[in-house]
Order: sequence, then C-alpha cells, then structure tokens
Amino acid sequence: MSLRTLPLLFINLGGEMLYILDQRLRAQNIPSDKAKKVMNDIISTMFNKKFMEELFKSQELYSKKALRTVFDRLAHASIMRLNQASMDKLYDLMTMAFKYQVLLCPRPKDILLVTFNHMDAVKEFIRDSPSILNQTYSCLPAGEFQLIRQTLLVFFQDLHIRVSIFLKDKVQNSNGRFVLPISGPVPWGTEIPGLIKMFNYDGEEVKRATFPASGSYTSVLTEGSFDLFGDRVIKLGTNMYSISRPVETHMSGASKNSATRTKENTAPNPLAKEELNLLALLMGGLEIKKPVGTEPGFRLNLFGTDEEEDQAAAIRPPDRFEEVIEIQVSKDQQQHEELTRIMGEFHVQEQPRHSRSKGDDLLAMMDDL
Repeated sequence: MSLRTLPLLFINLGGEMLYILDQRLRAQNIPSDKAKKVMNDIISTMFNKKFMEELFKSQELYSKKALRTVFDRLAHASIMRLNQASMDKLYDLMTMAFKYQVLLCPRPKDILLVTFNHMDAVKEFIRDSPSILNQTYSCLPAGEFQLIRQTLLVFFQDLHIRVSIFLKDKVQNSNGRFVLPISGPVPWGTEIPGLIKMFNYDGEEVKRATFPASGSYTSVLTEGSFDLFGDRVIKLGTNMYSISRPVETHMSGASKNSATRTKENTAPNPLAKEELNLLALLMGGLEIKKPVGTEPGFRLNLFGTDEEEDQAAAIRPPDRFEEVIEIQVSKDQQQHEELTRIMGEFHVQEQPRHSRSKGDDLLAMMDDL
C-alpha cells in the first residue's frame, strides 16, 4: 500500500463533488449569489493551506467510512444542506466517477494528469496547492505510481453502483462493473502491439515477427503536461456534467453491493480509534465557515424530485454512522491543541464522563462537529 495515495484520492473525489454540486445548483435554479457562495466556501475549505499540509504528509489511506466522514463535513461547509439520501447519492457519483478514471488511465502516472484536470477546473481558487502537488509527485518513479494505482483500486474494489451516464454510454454493465476498452490509444512511450523483436546476447536486433492484435490501436503523439499550466491531453477528470442530462444512481438490483455495505456497517473496525485520531488531526486544518448574521441556508436535492429522494432514503442500507463511540479530548489538551480549538468553535456540549480512552473521546467529538 502506498503512503502517498490519500492526497490524490481526496483531490479527485473533491473535484468530482464540485462538478456534481455545480450541475445540481444550476438544475435547481439556486440564485447565483448563493450558488457562488457555496462553491467558494467548499473550494476554499478544500484547498486551505494548513489542511493541504496535513493532507500531503505520508500516511496510510483511510477507510471508506472515515473518508466519507470528511466529505460529509466538507459538503456542509457552507449554507447548503443535503439530507442523507442526497449525500449518499453525491458520494456514490463521486466514487464511481473516479474509479472509472483510475481504471481507464493508460499508465499509472496518468493518475496525476487526471488530478491536474480536476484542479484546472478550480485553479483560480487553489493558489499554492498545485505547487504542493508537483513537489510531492513530479519526481516519483513509475513503480510508486503503480503502487498508488493499486492502492486506489483496492479502495474501490467493492463499489459497483450503477450510474445512468455510464449505463447510457455503455461503459458500465447492469451489474455495476465497468467495461474496459480493448482498443484506442496506447500509453505514452509504448509501441502499438503487433510486433515482436528478438535480440542476441549483444543487444542487437536479429529478427522480427508480427502477430494480429485483437484491437485497433493508435499512438499518442504528445505526452500530457505535468506543469501547473498546460495541455493534459488526457480527458479523464474533466467535467462530464457540462452537458445537461440527468444523472441517477441505481441501488435496486445491486444486492451484492448492498450486502457489502451492510456488512461494512455492522463489522467493528479494530483500528477505528487510531484512524479517527489521525483523521481529526487532518480535519483540524479545515476552516469551516460559520454563518454570517441571519443568512438563510437552503437544501439541495440530488434527485429529480423530493419523492425520488424519499424513496431512496427508504431503501438505503443501514446508516454507517448510526453507532458512534463517544470520545473526549480534554484529558490532554496540550497534545490535542487543534482538536480542542475545534471543539470550542463548534460549541460541543459536555456529556457525563465515564472511564473511556482518548480514542473514544475523539470519535464523539467528530460526531458532534
């Protein structure tokens, strides 16, 4: 498992979240000033310098549950609110879109180009973040990118949620699995399959043979730019919602996926306390915007109608966050300075204290944020 995967996962999922929210804000005719505020607040929270510094530290990838917690907080960093069914749909669309992009990357290093495509869409807001990305990943060897790709695929391997865009474009089967192309451009720096070269012990080519390739392939003439500004060549990671069309996720019929989710919900995670300690330190860098004055909020619906949202809520799997272990941080305020500051900002109410570990304290604090 690569210790450099988390920043790429967060930035790409965050980029997909911004694409989806932008499309839904326009579809629901949310006033432009409110829509702009929501996007600005979320983007400024995502790319906060202190948060980025914590994010880019070498660390193991979080579980699906912990990462979902981060995006729940992020989606509500402004005046917009989502109910649970819409948040589920938002996260499903985010994860399936990025999973598809990772699967289709011609070579592991192209994951970085996908990331740049997401960041290009919001580059006017992110200032120093692209330089952090370049410093961290530009000099990594191909083997490290392969490890990053494998770490991402392991993270996504149990997600088989059907998405209408993918189904209509026939790149996803009815069981939720993606259809990978066997034709098209080959990775940059590689040759079109169909030729076998044989060499002697001195490294001299002595013979050639050809074989029929099973697909139709083309060469890539230009490598995508890894600079802060440039032509990425690859289109994976760009906004697939720029064309107006409805996007639905389909949970019915995905019984295997529902069973997997239910199992994940009920199975205890022995590393939960340690993981959430690290997660809360990461979230300590998030600057959550407080409402100014009496500014009214609004609810965003990721479904076509309220009825569809209610139906999705009725059939959704058990909530992953229903059972929460309560934790407190006050036993060691100096060690958890950032966490104590967060507790003060969010006015966490004191609860009757029993004999519990520090890990328990942190989980409860995050649940109250």
